[in-house]
Amino acid sequence: MDENGVDAAVDGAADPLADEDVARVLGPDGSPLPDATVPDLSDERFRAIYRDLVVTRRFDERAVSLQRQGRIGTYAPCAGQEGSAVGSTHALADDDLISYQYREHGAVVVRDLLDAYLPYWMGHEAGTEAIADGDVFPLNIGIAAHLPHAVGAAWAFDHRDEDRVVACHFGDGATSEGDFHEAMNFAGVFDTPTLFCCHNNGWAISIPEARQTASDTFARKATAYGFDGVRVDGMDPLASYAVTREAAERARRDGGDAGGDGPADGPRPVLIEFVEYRFGAHTTADDPTAYREPDDVDPWRALDPLDRMEAFLRATGRIDDEGVVAVRDEADEVVAEAIDAAEAVAADPAEMFDRAFAELPRELRRQRDDLLAAVEEHGDEAFLREE
Repeated sequence: MDENGVDAAVDGAADPLADEDVARVLGPDGSPLPDATVPDLSDERFRAIYRDLVVTRRFDERAVSLQRQGRIGTYAPCAGQEGSAVGSTHALADDDLISYQYREHGAVVVRDLLDAYLPYWMGHEAGTEAIADGDVFPLNIGIAAHLPHAVGAAWAFDHRDEDRVVACHFGDGATSEGDFHEAMNFAGVFDTPTLFCCHNNGWAISIPEARQTASDTFARKATAYGFDGVRVDGMDPLASYAVTREAAERARRDGGDAGGDGPADGPRPVLIEFVEYRFGAHTTADDPTAYREPDDVDPWRALDPLDRMEAFLRATGRIDDEGVVAVRDEADEVVAEAIDAAEAVAADPAEMFDRAFAELPRELRRQRDDLLAAVEEHGDEAFLREE
């Protein structure tokens, strides 16, 4: 046992977070830790968190398979990181804004946007437009570029006296970008209701944490900007929920005087470092065996968020074998329906030109007109391939 009462051995392997100062509710085996406070949630909410974890994992498995079949484009797998995305989203109010990087698929699942979202990965921009309608900012591929926008949205909520926060997700690699520091500084000075959700999954593509920062932790970076940083076991769904819930409450209420010219009464931003591990590749275009040993993943697999949540529910009498099977069957059905809906979306070749510029340049107008003329002359079938 470590000082927190956590068994340092997990299925014969050392618990990779045993010596880390991270908030935890569930031990590696899914049992609540001796000094932990289990969130006061209804049985239905506990089961909903588990259901969303299972749906997210099933979606992830199917999405990787679809990419390998050439049915979707390059995809960012999330296996291992479901606990942080699902747990944190359940901790938010329905109208709180989520600023999404590209791996937090669990947030989309919790918001029940999977059907509308999947078309994005098949090349349809309507997928990002649809999740925006559910208060999830469209995916951001430019690393850290969305952070200033998220802070701006939070600042607007504050100015309009809206009781809303912004949960902005990003990877540890984003902390090396100037946009990260500019956003953090602005949030600290102006007390914006922003949750900076840093997913420290061990790797920024192929760059390990030790090569990303000389700071002891990523959470510590918040100190320079005048607000708090907290570390949490991101593979523990209940700890992710609890930490995010507390941070969101802090972001909504009086956080005290931040110093400087900032208001004494108002919200306070928080940096949450979710310490976790991605089981698979950075994207389906990545080969993780080129920079890490396969055995390195094994200790982290013993902290699988789905297994821990299921063990907790079983031990507390909230689910049984029949209930687990029912959740898995539902996940299969939900994901299958989302795939069918996405593949039924008819492509309109003109759409690729619609949002390139406010006013399309002459050369692009010519290309658009030539393409549409060719489609009209030869028919849609001439431009489609059989799968």
